[in-house]
Amino acid sequence: MKIFKKYTFDSAHYLPNVPDTHKCKRMHGHTYHLTVYVEGQLDDQLGWVMDFGDLKDIVNPIIKRLDHYILNDIEGLENPTCENLAKWIFRELKPNLPLLKEIELYETPTSGVIYSE
Repeated sequence: MKIFKKYTFDSAHYLPNVPDTHKCKRMHGHTYHLTVYVEGQLDDQLGWVMDFGDLKDIVNPIIKRLDHYILNDIEGLENPTCENLAKWIFRELKPNLPLLKEIELYETPTSGVIYSE
């Protein structure tokens, strides 16, 4: 069974590797929408795969590291495209969230990425 929880955070970034004429070369911000998917067996006694409160406790410290920060200043995110950010978030979550299946990250209402390993 797969469960999910949604989060939002606001961050600024610029893309250092695009041409100087590209609009994303300049500092700009996004309201990101993150969905974290966890997959596992349904616990017959508890009636859930995982407590949503426990999931929140694992994800929120990562969100706090990103919310209202410049992504380029975060170690490991020197080129903070949506794809690289999704990969970074997944790898930050995985050690404390072994049931993590995939994440979905939107940087605009119509653009985003799905990442899993």
